[in-house]
Amino acid sequence: MNIRHLNQAELAERWRLSEGSLERWRCEGIGPVFLKIKGRVVYRIEDVEAFEAECMRSSTSTSVNNGGAA
Repeated sequence: MNIRHLNQAELAERWRLSEGSLERWRCEGIGPVFLKIKGRVVYRIEDVEAFEAECMRSSTSTSVNNGGAA
């Protein structure tokens, strides 16, 4: 089993966000789940991709996943 992880800098680069935004999101419970092991924060790529899928939208008022229901 080969699980790929992204560190904070890699995820910030992927989403073109600041690392500070990711830090704030973690404090506020926003964003993908993460692992914190001995002070090191990493994100499993499968969790990042699942979060991205949850954020898919077909318009500003609906999400792709809910079949267009408001």
